[in-house]
Amino acid sequence: MAKQTTLELWVGLFGVAGLLALSMLAFKVANLGASDISQGYRVAARFDNIGQLKRRAPITLAGVRIGRVSDITIDDDFYAVVTLTISDKYDKLPLDTSASILTSGLLGQQYVALEPGAEEEYLKDGSELQVTQSALVLEKLISQFLYGKSETGN
Repeated sequence: MAKQTTLELWVGLFGVAGLLALSMLAFKVANLGASDISQGYRVAARFDNIGQLKRRAPITLAGVRIGRVSDITIDDDFYAVVTLTISDKYDKLPLDTSASILTSGLLGQQYVALEPGAEEEYLKDGSELQVTQSALVLEKLISQFLYGKSETGN
């Protein structure tokens, strides 16, 4: 009887460990593990097209994550306004820093990559990035390639 109870206890512990592992994986995939989205200063950036960029997408500088996308809205001129929350540790970004929407891998998640400029003034809470590069839409590139080839007769 004690042997069966011990076996049931181990099976139960193994089941709980499996559920914990699955929930940790779900949080990692859903990008919910980061709680630092509210800490830092907010900067706005306007884009013509943000592609599949989502809230909580990473913001990187030289490949290092320095913040997250905290909000995405549309302004009166029909531009996508992306609010970036950047960690306070990176408060020395020049005012002429540029933002680009890039894709991780061929079909991976999209993120915002920052490239610092040379200005001596720094970004602060409420600043707006002036230089942005919208997301590349794969369908548009393919159609440009196809129609470009058909116009030349090749």
